[in-house]
Amino acid sequence: MFITLEGPEGSGKSSQIGLLTAYLREQGLAVVQTREPGGTRIGDQIRACLHDVANGEMTAVTEVLLYAASRAQHVEELIRPALAAGNIVLCDRFADSTIAYQG
Repeated sequence: MFITLEGPEGSGKSSQIGLLTAYLREQGLAVVQTREPGGTRIGDQIRACLHDVANGEMTAVTEVLLYAASRAQHVEELIRPALAAGNIVLCDRFADSTIAYQG
């Protein structure tokens, strides 16, 4: 099962995902908690680039492609293997955020 939590900055996604992860684990379920952008070593590097205010000249196309690159790495390296192993994957943001912010 793949569950994403979406919402604007400061809406409580990180708090809620932590509570949900703890609850599901208390129920004896295997849970992988992750976030976007990031979730992998390469994704975290992309996240740092995207959030670096020194990159103010980044174009909208570059930005969306970096989000897509981070997601591709995330899916292949973490999400797909976790789901294949029978884990529940909880993700702080995913494709809906890209549509809302870069769409």
